Amino acid sequence: MSKIFLLASNITTEPYPVYPLGMAVIASALEADGHVVCQFDFLASEQSDLKLQNALSEFTPDYVGISIRNIDNVDSLTPESDWYLEHIRDQVNLIREKTTAPVIIGGPAFSIMPEEILAYIGADYGIVGEGEHKICELIHTLNNGETMPAIIKGDTLLTGNQMCSPLFTNDMVRFYKDTSGMINLQTKRGCPYSCAYCTYPLLEGNCFRNRDPETIVHDILKIKKDYQADCFFFTDSVFNDAGGHYLEFAEELIRQEAAIRWAGFFRPQAMNRSDVRVLKRSGMYAMEVGTDASSDATLAGLNKGFCFADVMAFNKNCVEENIPVAHFIIFGGPGETEETITEGLENIKKLEKCVVFAFSGIRILPGTGIYKKAVTDGLLATDDSLLKPVYYFSPEIDPEKMNQTIETDFNKRRDRIFPPSEGQMRIKALNLFGVHGLLWDMLLSEKKRKHRRKRQNA
Repeated sequence: MSKIFLLASNITTEPYPVYPLGMAVIASALEADGHVVCQFDFLASEQSDLKLQNALSEFTPDYVGISIRNIDNVDSLTPESDWYLEHIRDQVNLIREKTTAPVIIGGPAFSIMPEEILAYIGADYGIVGEGEHKICELIHTLNNGETMPAIIKGDTLLTGNQMCSPLFTNDMVRFYKDTSGMINLQTKRGCPYSCAYCTYPLLEGNCFRNRDPETIVHDILKIKKDYQADCFFFTDSVFNDAGGHYLEFAEELIRQEAAIRWAGFFRPQAMNRSDVRVLKRSGMYAMEVGTDASSDATLAGLNKGFCFADVMAFNKNCVEENIPVAHFIIFGGPGETEETITEGLENIKKLEKCVVFAFSGIRILPGTGIYKKAVTDGLLATDDSLLKPVYYFSPEIDPEKMNQTIETDFNKRRDRIFPPSEGQMRIKALNLFGVHGLLWDMLLSEKKRKHRRKRQNA
C-alpha cells in the first residue's frame, strides 16, 4: 500500500469550470488497488500554492500524480499567457520543495506530446493514454525496487467493463455545482471519425468503447444520493454514436427514472426527430454540436464526413423539440477562401434558434490531419516544436480580414459569439448575478424573454 497525492493542475474556466474526471477515475483505480489517495484540485482550492503546500505536508505522499488537461486554450486570438505548461512546471518545482516523492504525470494534454512535455516540466515519469491500470502497475513495480522507463505507454485499450467509475469528493462536487452547475461523466471512450484537427482517435482509439448503460446510471444515482447533484455533462468525443448505444443509455435513464438534466457533445448527422424526443424524455436539455465548418468545401477540408444540409436537418429536429443547440464553427481551415467565408456566414444565418461560437484558425497538434496538411503546404517543418501554440490558416485567406468580417457579421447578436473571449466575458457577467450553467442555453433563454417582452409591448 502507498500514499498517493493526485493533483488536478487545470486552471482554465473557459467556457466553464470542468470537473477533473480523469483524476477521479485514477483515484478510483488506485483505491481499488489498496492505496490511500488524496485528491487535490488546484482550481477548486482557489489556485493557492499555500494550500497545495499544506496539503502535501499533511498527507506526506509516497508518490505524486499530476493530471494535465490542456496545453493551452486553442484560441489564436488570445495572448500567450493562456499557455499552461509553465504553470505546471512551477507546480512541479513547488512539489519538490515539500516532498521527495516521485512525480508522475498523465492526462490528455500530456499524451499528445509526452517526450517534450516531460522534458519541459521535469517530472520523473509520464503515463501515455489511459492511466487506470498503468499507474497501478507503475507503483507496484517501483515499490518492488525495479526500474521503469520514464514514459510508460500501453499496448491495449480498456474495454467498457474495465473502465473505473469515478471517485468523487464532496468539496469538489460542491465547487463545480456552485460554479458550472454540472458534474461530468463519460458513457464511452474513443472516436471512429478522422476530423483533421482532432486528437481523440490518437488518445482514446479509433472505435467507440461503450460503458454498460446500467453501470453509468448506477454512477449517476449514486452521485445524486451522495452529493445531491442532478445536472450532468457527458464528455464523450461524440455522444450520438452510429451504433445507437446513446439511445440505449437514454432508455435506461428513463427506465430507472433517474430524473436528471444533462447535455453533451453531438455530431450533426444520423439522428432523427424521434431520437431527439427520446433524449429529451431522458433529461437532455441542451446540446453542444461539433459542426466545425459552415460550407461544404470547408467541411470537406476538415474531413468531417457530412455536409451543411445535414447540419440544417439536425438543427431543425432540435428546434422542433425545443432543445437549445450551440454550434462550434472554425473559420480559416483547409479549403477556406474569401468565397467560402461569405458562403459560410450566409449558411449560419439559416440556422434558427441556436447559438454559434466561431473560432479563427486551427491549433496544430502532432499526429493530426491538419499537422500533415501544414507540413505538405510548407507552413510547418517536421522538426518544428508545437509545445507552444501554432495555428493553421488557409493560404487563400487573410486572417485579419477574415476575423473582421466575422466580427462585423456577428455584431449585436447575442446568439452569435466571436471572438471566443466575448463568450467568457458574458458568462462572467452572468456569474455576478448568481447565474451558472451553459452560457449559450442562457443566451437563448434571454433572447426568448426579450422576444416575449417585445410582443407584449407591441
